[in-house]
Amino acid sequence: MARASNRLSRFNVTSLALGLAFLYLPIVILVIYSFNASRLVTVWGGWSLKWYSEFFNDGAMLDAASMSFRVAVTSATLATLLGTLAAVALSRGERFKGRTLFSGMLYAPLVMPEVITGLSLLLLFVAVNAERGFWTVTIAHTTLTMCFVAVVVQSRLGALDRSLEEAAMDLGCDPARAFLSVTLPLILPSIAAGWMLAFTLSLDDLVIASFTTGPGSATLPIRIYSEVRLGVKPEINAICTLIIALIAAVIVVASFASKLSREQGESAAPL
Repeated sequence: MARASNRLSRFNVTSLALGLAFLYLPIVILVIYSFNASRLVTVWGGWSLKWYSEFFNDGAMLDAASMSFRVAVTSATLATLLGTLAAVALSRGERFKGRTLFSGMLYAPLVMPEVITGLSLLLLFVAVNAERGFWTVTIAHTTLTMCFVAVVVQSRLGALDRSLEEAAMDLGCDPARAFLSVTLPLILPSIAAGWMLAFTLSLDDLVIASFTTGPGSATLPIRIYSEVRLGVKPEINAICTLIIALIAAVIVVASFASKLSREQGESAAPL
């Protein structure tokens, strides 16, 4: 039995190693070659930081990066506000009329192909004669990411003890004040995690942004895609490495915020 257990353990370790290599080896290679001194991405020419310098001197890339960050921050903020309100409505209003329809429409972007979402938003903006640019991309990304925020916040609201709000109202608070004073501090880490998730999804979106953007308002993923179509430059490796580092930092912070929210929810859950 022990020998079989050891063989199974080695098999599990090997499977895990192969899976991690399949997922992360291309990213590791990309990061290493971002420090390649050679202009040829397939030929190693020594260590260098010149491609990072090239990126910070590339006006078009910097404009696209600025556009992406402004869209990501704005859409994540709007998605967090709307998604939190939607989560509260679904968690605290179980019996309101049309709840099933509202829930289905809210979570539709989770399963809807991005091509369909992007095309439908494009047709909407054309129908209302909206000039495509910063705000159309922001609205599209808000539509995409709001459902993710709602899922995160609703899961935390479901773990809280509603008697805490009822106790606050028994002490003289109205429902709004009870929510702001009691519930909001408990779900704040999940709200922060939802914002970071929305920010990350907006930052790396390509499909929906390509449908809803206009001339002179290309996001960084669109700019990178247009450059890669003509051949991969070492500067692209440097840009992608910076994006990977940023998203990794956001994911780590979001994980800590989600863990804190879960611990607070468990401590506030009914015994």
